Parts: sequence; structure tokens; C-alpha cells
Amino acid sequence: MSGANASPTGRSHQEMSGANASPTGRSHQEMSGANASPTGRSHQEMSGANASPTGRSHQVMNGANASPTGRSHQVMKGKRVLVTGAGGFIGSHLAEALVELGAAVRAFVHYRGNGSWGWLDRSPHKKRIEVVAGDVSDRNRVAAAMDGIDTVFHLAALTGIPYSYHAPESYLRTNIEGTLNVLQAARGAGVERFVHTSTSEVYGTARYAPINEEHPLQGQSPYSASKIGADKLAEAFHLSFGVPVVTIRPFNAFGPRQSARGVIPTIISQSLSGETIRLGSLTPTRDFNYVSNTVDAFVRCAQSPMAIGKTFNVGSGNEISIGDLVRRIGKLLGREIKIEKDPGRTRPPESEVERLLADNTLARTILKWEPLVGLDDGLIRTTDWIRENLHEYRTNDYAV
Repeated sequence: MSGANASPTGRSHQEMSGANASPTGRSHQEMSGANASPTGRSHQEMSGANASPTGRSHQVMNGANASPTGRSHQVMKGKRVLVTGAGGFIGSHLAEALVELGAAVRAFVHYRGNGSWGWLDRSPHKKRIEVVAGDVSDRNRVAAAMDGIDTVFHLAALTGIPYSYHAPESYLRTNIEGTLNVLQAARGAGVERFVHTSTSEVYGTARYAPINEEHPLQGQSPYSASKIGADKLAEAFHLSFGVPVVTIRPFNAFGPRQSARGVIPTIISQSLSGETIRLGSLTPTRDFNYVSNTVDAFVRCAQSPMAIGKTFNVGSGNEISIGDLVRRIGKLLGREIKIEKDPGRTRPPESEVERLLADNTLARTILKWEPLVGLDDGLIRTTDWIRENLHEYRTNDYAV
């Protein structure tokens, strides 16, 4: 994983959003301001008068009795948490939410020569977060970061699907061996909860829909195979050693800070740069879920006493094809988007995941979770953010 949103070391998952996701365009600038939205509406109309750079209301973020997940600030008070992958897309949103919920947050980020902490460099809460730079493949560094921790959120992973065809060994080292290091450190520290991050890609093309947690796993890419291995390690450490593992399985998270590895930023950034966009296959369907919904599920996985030992699908319960998604975004932008088919962006035929649709019943029942931000609202917030950060996207490139 190259770029601010994903790494082989300490950066966060940005769940891949279909065969068209690019492993390139990186975003580093957190934006603010109330510029017009792609629908011509102001931020006040879209997200309330206090809209934040991440699409969360400032009243929700900073209010006395509310959190970014809409829950009491006290729910994580006194908890000492470690977030691996905290410099990336989902990880940075989660780290910020945990601070707002009262936790003492230690962020494990990918070590970089320039000293960057990824998205946490721009976080309004960076002074309230203890940052440790390192690499999850270094077990000693991971063990040191685990000292004094009672709750672990493990998001660090190498996630780019196209790159996994070229460098599968890197995925084994980071996603499997790296997860092993974090699990061993957590076991040694005697943590109270270990929230492990999976991905909907482990299911492969849906054999039935909606997909529940009992659906067979299928490694249709080296990336998904490595994540299956990581999931099974987490399961083994729970069953063998009693590590209190909860596995969260996000379906296609999207939102501010996501790089062009995700298909939604790929479509939006290209659409804002020109009349024609380049994509791979248009027929696969995906279940897109806005990032604040996903973050809320992470927090609930850490709290529910009934969650230990279980896996939870976290998706909206709705699917849309890539082609229809382009038309949906075009409607929000107020124009037709022309599509040019790019064979270089298409997965190998047997590797393409044709359909993903979450059955989120278990998360709703046990975690009391529900997706509060819908697709259109999430697309508006994401488009506004990308518009303000378009210079960070290499819209003419597709590199693996």
C-alpha cells in the first residue's frame, strides 16, 4: 500500500470499492470552509451550520453530550486504546472519534522518513493523541506500542487489490505476519478487547445475497487471501488462547480522506477534472457505507459484551453497480459523465468480485448499530471534500 490511506505497516484500511479502484491518488490536506456543494447547496444546507472537514457536524464533534457517532462522550472514558493504521483513511477517523469519546488514544502509524503521521498531521486532535511510528512487521516495535493498552483496534494493512497481483509476498508479510505480531503483543499484554479488521473482499463473489457472516470465504485476489489468513489467525488466538477478539468486516467504506484506490474518489476526482472518466468493469455491484457509519461500528465492537468471538458485517444493506454509481454521482454533479473503458483497470476475469451485498442483521441485533448516513448524503459530503482537495489526486494516472 503506497499513499496516506494504506500501508504495509501502520496505516489504515480504506476498503477497496470495486475493480475500478486505483492504487495511486493520495490525499493529505484536510479541508475546511463552506464552499458550494456539487448540487449547488451550501454546506449549511447539506450538513448543518457546523459542517466539519470530514462531513461530521461540529456540534456532534465538539458538543458537551454528543460524539461523532452520536453517542455520549463518556462511553470510552478511561479506556487506553491502541489504533494501528491510525494515519490512514478509516484509522484517522476512528482515532479522532475515540478521543472525542473520552479514550486515551495511542496511534500506531507507518514510519516515514519525513516524519509524517498521515492524516493525523491535519487532525484537530493531534495534540491529544500519543503517536508511535513503526511497522507492524516489527514485532518488538509493536510490543512496545502495546504497553499499558486495554483495547486494540487493528486496522494496519496493505489493501490495494491491483498491487497484490504484482507483490503478493508483501501482503503476506504485512497482513498475516503483521497481524500475528499485533495478536501476540495483545495476548502478552492481556488486553480486554481486540477489534480485528476484516474486509468484505474475503467473501469473493456472492454465492447468495445478502451475504451473512456464514457465507463461505474465497480468496479471489492475493489481497483477499491474505485477509482470510489474518482473519483466521485472529479466530485462532481467540479459540486457542482466549484473546477477546471481535472481527469487524466492513463493506466498501467511503468518505473524506479516501484515496483514489477507492472507486468513489476515482469517479469523483476524474469527474471534477474533465468530461470523461476512465474505469474498468461497470457491472460489479458493491455495498457502500459512509465512513462515520463504519467508525460507529468499530466503537460498538469494543463495547458490546456479547460481541467477543463474533464477526460482524458492517454494510448498508444496499447494493449499486459501478455503472449506476457513475450515473448517481453525475446526477449530484448536475451533468452526464462520459465513461471510457480502460482494460488496464480491469481485474483478471476469475478474480473480479461481481457482487457484494451485506446482511447486517447481526450488527443491528447485537451491536445495536445502524448506518445513519445514506449513500447520497455521503456522496455529497465526499464530493465537497474532494473538490477542496483535488490537487492531491493524480487523476490522469493509474499506477499499481
